[in-house]
Amino acid sequence: MNSQIDHLVVMASTLDAGVAWCEATLGITPAAGGEHEKYGTHNRLFKIASPKHPLAYFEIIAINPDAPAPKGSVARWFDMDDKALQKAVAQAPRLVTFAASTDDIKGARHALRTQEIERGQIVHASRKSNKGTLNWQITVREDGERLFNGCLPTLIQWGKPDAAEPLRLHPRNSLPRSGVTLQSIAISHPSGPKLQAAYEAIGLQGIAIATGPANITATLQTPKGLVQLDSLGI
Repeated sequence: MNSQIDHLVVMASTLDAGVAWCEATLGITPAAGGEHEKYGTHNRLFKIASPKHPLAYFEIIAINPDAPAPKGSVARWFDMDDKALQKAVAQAPRLVTFAASTDDIKGARHALRTQEIERGQIVHASRKSNKGTLNWQITVREDGERLFNGCLPTLIQWGKPDAAEPLRLHPRNSLPRSGVTLQSIAISHPSGPKLQAAYEAIGLQGIAIATGPANITATLQTPKGLVQLDSLGI
């Protein structure tokens, strides 16, 4: 089983606030994204791929004020219904988690279960892009919780389950170069050893994990120089 960094997730109170933050902080304007009807959210995207992280892109996500609320008991993904998180991102957009791309999402989900970690159900999703329809499978808990303050990545597998070339239609192929590249991700959490075991179980390597206060640190090379984003444990 192999996993690698797929994308960073920054939550904003509104997409306009997220775009303004991105321009001021990273020096670029993010590209158009899409809407997620099931969860009532929408996003903006840009590529941050680098030799160490060839799939990486950046997602700025917000609750879509024009979309209906999720139906029934469905909670928004990435803890977006959490009041403490909403209060934090109302002050400024915040790095809240990241996603790991895997070549076997069912196996990765099972591997986490052997570590007594319930990553959530596997949800099938799709949206249109300028290169065709993007299809993916993603783990989403019924309560929408990220787990470990966002330090445990959401699992994602691109392409239809029977796709011969699952990565042909990946956001990296529909996004132009942005001038921003991901240099590294580092993790700190009180449950550092448990996270280390979870990362090893899904084959996710190259991420430093320390035992300490909860935090995700993403270091990016940008038009404004080297920029460090922190989740700050929220």
